Amino acid sequence: MAERTLHGTGATPRSGVGTVVWYGRDISLPDPDGVEVDSETEVQRFADAVDTARAELESEREATAERVGEDEAAVFDAHIQFLEDPTIEDAVETMIADGIPAPNAVDAAFGEHIEQFEEMDGRMAERADDLRDVRDRLLRLLTDGERVNLDDLPDGSIVLAERLTPSDTAQLDPERVAGFATVTGGRTSHAAIFARSLALPAVVGVGDALESVEGETEVVVDGDSGEVLVSPDDTERAAAASDSGAAVVDESVETTDGRHVEVAANVGQPAELEAAAQRGADGVGLYRTEFLFLDRETPPSEDEQYEAIREALDTFPDGRVVVRTLDIGGDKRIPYLDLPEEENPFLGERGIRRSLDPDSDLFATQLRALLRAAADGDGTLAIMFPLVATVEELDAALDALDAAAADIEGRDADAVDLEVGVMIETPSAAFMADELAARVDFLSIGTNDLTQYVMAADRENERVDDLHDPTHPGVLRAIHRTVTAAHAEDAWVGMCGEMAGDPDLTELLVGLGLDELSMSAVTIPEVKTAVSETEYSAASERGDRARLAATRSEVHTSLDT
Repeated sequence: MAERTLHGTGATPRSGVGTVVWYGRDISLPDPDGVEVDSETEVQRFADAVDTARAELESEREATAERVGEDEAAVFDAHIQFLEDPTIEDAVETMIADGIPAPNAVDAAFGEHIEQFEEMDGRMAERADDLRDVRDRLLRLLTDGERVNLDDLPDGSIVLAERLTPSDTAQLDPERVAGFATVTGGRTSHAAIFARSLALPAVVGVGDALESVEGETEVVVDGDSGEVLVSPDDTERAAAASDSGAAVVDESVETTDGRHVEVAANVGQPAELEAAAQRGADGVGLYRTEFLFLDRETPPSEDEQYEAIREALDTFPDGRVVVRTLDIGGDKRIPYLDLPEEENPFLGERGIRRSLDPDSDLFATQLRALLRAAADGDGTLAIMFPLVATVEELDAALDALDAAAADIEGRDADAVDLEVGVMIETPSAAFMADELAARVDFLSIGTNDLTQYVMAADRENERVDDLHDPTHPGVLRAIHRTVTAAHAEDAWVGMCGEMAGDPDLTELLVGLGLDELSMSAVTIPEVKTAVSETEYSAASERGDRARLAATRSEVHTSLDT
């Protein structure tokens, strides 16, 4: 096959070269015509398949949490919920009673729900992929189909697929798989997130052109440029094979003209702490506490939370650990909490809104654990409140922190080495950044949510993917406004969204005045290198040009000059 280049969305700033292995799910359903169906036997077959599928999902969840992280593994909880959905179960059993074989009944029952989700927008549309995963798992069990073992592919494989579900991607072994590319998907899809966690070269959303690449073809997957090179030449092949990323920089970094920028890691579970330290992280810029509340039937105790935070502080005794208080709602659901069914959960009861009302007891327990860890551990602990939209919410959260400190006997709360901050994720928070910064030590910009709220574009809706770009002038101006307001109040400003981990945007972010950048551990060396090669004075001028641009194309032009 002649050399050619296919274009998609890069998911990880890594390149890999290898041989194509196509991954598909060809399942043959029985012909229902003229088949005598024993309803009782078929219902039992279906029940047995559900039990086996549940055991597989639980096992894969555990393995994924260990290999990738608790945040990524949590998606399997949704798969188990779909597996046990009484509406689908009733529909399958009704069809079987009407004389339809179990595999065909499963295919039809799930197909109806998949179609409904596909007609929705955003994250609800993504649930269609989760349903497909559960459906195909059941069909494989009911038809005795073979399951491709993605964990045992030949060395140097490049996996191509229409889509990869979470359970697919979780099986990929970075020691064997050189990368993957998919027809569908975006930068924030499950597959892309898993790829970054595994430091695996990946390009998603290539489109139908990917299907023309035949198995056994040699390709390069460039997760930085978002390109798939088919039949690469010797130079391209060698460059991809030698790409191990930038060298790890253990020391803190500053620009060429002496401006220090902290480069930290986003962490989703304790197992990621050591990996972050090994990649040169200065500390933790976003410690997600949700993992402590998942995969269990009751909330964690104060002592459990204390021990988890102490571990993080002990890993970075000379650094700072920014802990985000419990951020549930939206796409983060915890089974034992009474979360409402909301038409648009991303505009509903989530983040600090739950902590101040229905989950106030959990909030108080968590704050006590954090204060105890700050008093006893090394390093600096920073507590960060998520999805704050009003000054009243911040004041209430600060009052809760004071109350928690008063509950800790025998400890001098004023002597604790502690910082307090707010996540800037809403336009309201950006507009009110001066008032918020006057009350706290720092602000941290979550660009994933800030972008979708500023642009009114769901970050999981591929139809508005062009709008979900943090380099749009509106988003850049919100970032600049936040930084300027915070610095006027002597507060430092960090960023913990996906934008912070893009080395191509490091100069822009430094120029906009960010004091700290936090990201998936895989890109820390590249970002540290980019910071050390940046001249702050020149970057500041470039940042001004970018934020004052009227269009995104003008922004990109200013970044290229």
